Amino acid sequence: MTKNLNKASVAGILIALGIIYGDIGTSPLYVMNAICNGKEINEFLIVGALSCIIWTLTLQTTVKYVMLTLKADNKGEGGIFSLFALVRRHGKWTVFPAMVGGAALLADGMITPPISVTSAIEGLRNIPYLEHTGTMSIVYIVIGILTVLFFFQQFGTTSIGKAFGPIMLLWFMMLAALGLHQLYVMNDWRIFKALNPYYAIKVLTLYPKGFWILGAVFLCTTGAEALYSDLGHCGRGNIRASWTFVKTCLILNYLGQGAFLLSIKSQVWNSSIKNPFYELMPEWFIMPGIIIATVAAIIASQALISGSFTLISEAMKLNLWPKMKINYPTVERGQSFIPGINLLLFVGCSAITLYFQRSSSMEAAYGLSITICMIMTSCLFSYYMFVKRVPIIWIATYLVVYLTIEFSFLWANLVEKFVEGGVVTVVVAGGLFMTMLVWFKSRKIKNRYVEFVRLDNYIPIIQELSNDTSIPKYATHLVYLTSANNPKEIEHKILYSILYRKPKRADIYWFVHVDVLDDPYTTEYAVQTIVPNEIIRVEFRLGFRMDHRIQYMFRKVVEEMVANKEVNVVSRYESLSKNNVMGDFRFIVMEKFLSRDNSLPLWERLMMRGYFILKKFSLSEERGFGLDPSDVTLEKYPIIVSAIPDFNLKRVEE
Repeated sequence: MTKNLNKASVAGILIALGIIYGDIGTSPLYVMNAICNGKEINEFLIVGALSCIIWTLTLQTTVKYVMLTLKADNKGEGGIFSLFALVRRHGKWTVFPAMVGGAALLADGMITPPISVTSAIEGLRNIPYLEHTGTMSIVYIVIGILTVLFFFQQFGTTSIGKAFGPIMLLWFMMLAALGLHQLYVMNDWRIFKALNPYYAIKVLTLYPKGFWILGAVFLCTTGAEALYSDLGHCGRGNIRASWTFVKTCLILNYLGQGAFLLSIKSQVWNSSIKNPFYELMPEWFIMPGIIIATVAAIIASQALISGSFTLISEAMKLNLWPKMKINYPTVERGQSFIPGINLLLFVGCSAITLYFQRSSSMEAAYGLSITICMIMTSCLFSYYMFVKRVPIIWIATYLVVYLTIEFSFLWANLVEKFVEGGVVTVVVAGGLFMTMLVWFKSRKIKNRYVEFVRLDNYIPIIQELSNDTSIPKYATHLVYLTSANNPKEIEHKILYSILYRKPKRADIYWFVHVDVLDDPYTTEYAVQTIVPNEIIRVEFRLGFRMDHRIQYMFRKVVEEMVANKEVNVVSRYESLSKNNVMGDFRFIVMEKFLSRDNSLPLWERLMMRGYFILKKFSLSEERGFGLDPSDVTLEKYPIIVSAIPDFNLKRVEE
């Protein structure tokens, strides 16, 4: 993928149109509607607002993401967790902006489908005989569409995905055609003053409460983060080439909406009754236009849903999210389906639709969380530039420019939207962040108290146990998953399991370690034969996007070692050995529980309690590592993370 990252092709551009521009491409459905709602239409407002939109698309989407952030690819992959994986070795603090940004992006995935689909369906009111369609009727239609959309996620999107590109091409051509037609009909050259950034600055500073317009203006660039996340699917060259076309179509449509609004000046705009987007359409085209807009909104929703699956999958591999079941409905690379997240998103989208009911109300909740995500991306990207030794003057310039822009958007969103609905996405994003924080911090607390011992000191006793025929053989091959990064060390609890709990005699002891790398798709392994045909360590080095199918991978390693005559896996029972029957493999999985013998500070006690609550809903250890339950023995052992204070126990005579 890396070799072709900068290349563009017609097919690649078409795929990019279908995958990454759903969110930003459907923004004309609601941006101007949100800006004008409740305001008197005049040239000052319309030209200034359009100038804000054009320069937001230029500075935020084009310069920051398309030109700069796309350079921060991780072996061809993009997104906030890919960026985090690039810099985490250089700064431990980077995990916090990564968690905040990831939670905000996932929260955005719950609001994009409702607002996009609702905005499209509300266009039915522009049809004469449907102009009195009730709000709840539209809500039911939207929930019906979302139900079908989420239901079909389990089957994959390969077949329908092939149609996404041509449909979105049709959508963007429709945007441009509607805008150009309106500009031609109105023939009002005043609208082109919006290309001058002076009018953006003027409306923000001189228009009454003009600064707060930014809360609605920001909606035009909310899909920019998704653009970076889909770098691996489309390639940098295809994204940059397609964005030129997309941006042109978007600006033409916005200018067309502005020209229409200038023709009705001095009216107070009510966004719940009319939408300037649909006012551009001739009456005969409204129904086809609504259908195309609805399909484009569904594609936008699909992109956010698929992106959420990828986001959570990466978070699990980076130990930032509880393990969840992942299905792979198709053979397409990177195509995954997480039932738990699918249900969470469906419930969230349905609840938001029922709560807000109108797209104009949803606008109040939209954009706030993604602003936070963009700020976190700016922080991580600036640190990435620091790691790459970019001159400090350029890093400082980047931070000053983009943190000023993004904090302005954040402040406008907080003041204008928080009470009206933004609190919903903040609560959702906060809950997702706390889930990541609890999982991450509790793992750090546990790791502080994991006791490692030198394996060399225990090799003789393990060998003696293996040859002690007075002890019943537990398995021919005994496989333990170890977290020891140092191949010369092993957890004390594993030795306790082998030697003390119930001595486990085996012919060969295997210690398997999984190392999650900063690269996305690495699949490597290394074998260390500690004692030939007795004690062997296998280390898997897997990229953070790779599925942990450890049993399947382990079997492939054993087959290769047998072919190379590095190990003899034939059973050592005499009757089986002479018939060349392979010995059995038994995996030992250790499940942790919090010991009562602990005295933790309040904060850490809360973290650990949260961890075990999440553990009840997460995937078991054996399923998380792709092990067959029939080949697994589960052992429970206590986590004693902090010893209780000693006390004097006095014996008395009866």
